[in-house]
Amino acid sequence: MKILICTDGSDQAENAIRFGGLIASACEAETTLLGITEDEGNKDEIFDSLKRGQQLLKDLKVKAEATSKVGEPIKEIVKRTADADYDLVVIGATRKGARGPFLMSAKAYKIVKEVEPPVLVVLGKRKDLKRILICSGDQKRFDRAVEFTARIAKAAGASVTLFHVLIEPPLLYADLIRMEEDVDLLLESNSTLANKLKDEKKILDKMEVDNQIRLSHGHITNKIIKEVRGEDYDLVVGGSSRHSGKLQSYFIGNITRQILNRADRPVLVVRTDEGLEIGRRLQQVVSKITDAFAKSDKDSQKK
Repeated sequence: MKILICTDGSDQAENAIRFGGLIASACEAETTLLGITEDEGNKDEIFDSLKRGQQLLKDLKVKAEATSKVGEPIKEIVKRTADADYDLVVIGATRKGARGPFLMSAKAYKIVKEVEPPVLVVLGKRKDLKRILICSGDQKRFDRAVEFTARIAKAAGASVTLFHVLIEPPLLYADLIRMEEDVDLLLESNSTLANKLKDEKKILDKMEVDNQIRLSHGHITNKIIKEVRGEDYDLVVGGSSRHSGKLQSYFIGNITRQILNRADRPVLVVRTDEGLEIGRRLQQVVSKITDAFAKSDKDSQKK
């Protein structure tokens, strides 16, 4: 696994380094620490933060290559991930409101939307990676998120909970609610949801990851946040898919966006469609066309 951990020298960036380091250490990942500043005059501060970051990672037995860039953070991160095949990008994020739901910075959202690899947004401060919650939604290719999470959980020795929330039906279906919240009864059915959850559980079982399925009814985001805080998970996993009509952009679903806004701990956003492979293939095609035009221009100039 190849991991890119981004830092701007802030306290939350150091929290991101620590938590990203837990994954890097467990996965024995090839790790790069990227320091970015928009101000040429802050290069020394970024250099110092990179040294601190390397020491934090060294304490976790992670040897990291450190590099710095002066430029617009989003562009530099997107460029870096386009030039190298990273499996995971780690960034820090902070609260913009002291009460209730908060909004991440526009930069954090932009990074989640623009880069191809999964993005780990580190909110708050967590010292361990022992319990992971996967928000199992309706994405057609959510098995990608489960597979990626399973790799991390296997390496870290973490347990995984597949959590699915159904919208609250009318009261006259109270018996149906009780039946659907009985995991065993649901899995014995041949419903689309049952088959989906069984397929996701098989992925975790195959990787020999300790796992369970939990179900609930009601307001999806409220139920997820209640589960996250009540059971004190270390990591929450959600999905995103490629934005139709925009080759270089991903769509953050409403639920994942709300989780990012309301969570007080790390959130991993994983691509759930064919976007990554398609994007790379199309980029290769565009590159070949560009090279062909460049060669044609050179040949014309020679003539």
